[in-house]
Amino acid sequence: MNIGKPRKIGKTIVEIEEGESLSLTEVIEDQQILLYLGLTNDANPLYIQHDYANQTEHQEPIVPSIMLTGIITSAISKHLPGAGSHVVNLSVNFIEPVYHYETITFTFEVIKVDKMKEVVTISVEAVNLADHRVLDAVVLVQPPKKLIKGGNEIE
Repeated sequence: MNIGKPRKIGKTIVEIEEGESLSLTEVIEDQQILLYLGLTNDANPLYIQHDYANQTEHQEPIVPSIMLTGIITSAISKHLPGAGSHVVNLSVNFIEPVYHYETITFTFEVIKVDKMKEVVTISVEAVNLADHRVLDAVVLVQPPKKLIKGGNEIE
């Protein structure tokens, strides 16, 4: 299956340096949450029912944790290292709940480049507008490799 036009691959293991970073900001909208819930058939009332959530410690619906994880893996696929990357390990600590319509800033930093194992370790921290950490993560990623066709590298 070939969807869309061929895309340039992201940075290879030799092009990535420790200390490289990326920051991105996301506003979590109801539409995104409803799409996620529809795709996964997840009917957890904590995510969408105000009357239920109001009776919990959260007081209002929260964003599904896996959606936040999806933002992390999507940024890795799109930006650092970029297209062609593969997440091989992901460890996330959800520190505080994220609520609907919150603005979250994710900061990614390459903390280790292991050329022997051909993986990079990326540290992720996410904070809300009140500057409270909502999650920390460590992601091991296999960066893309240059493709060879007919003895020549292709982009």
